[in-house]
Amino acid sequence: MEEFKISGAQLVDKVKDLINQGNIRRIIVKSKEGKTVFELPLTLGVIGLALSPMLAALGAVASLVAECTIVVERDPDAPAPDAAAEVTE
Repeated sequence: MEEFKISGAQLVDKVKDLINQGNIRRIIVKSKEGKTVFELPLTLGVIGLALSPMLAALGAVASLVAECTIVVERDPDAPAPDAAAEVTE
């Protein structure tokens, strides 16, 4: 698992970036106190329009937190983002 500490203003953009990487299984947003405030399970079936309401809710959460931590659970069977970048370059 990876963790990123970011400001609430950067939250939605960072989550969109992580989703675009394509090898994410779950994203958890925690407050700076360590409490889970949002959890976004990502499966193969969750794409496009299904993400829109979740990202809108995430935007509401972002407005409530000044700092947060994003915990990223990657799919162990998918190639790492750096490996995928090396193949396409």
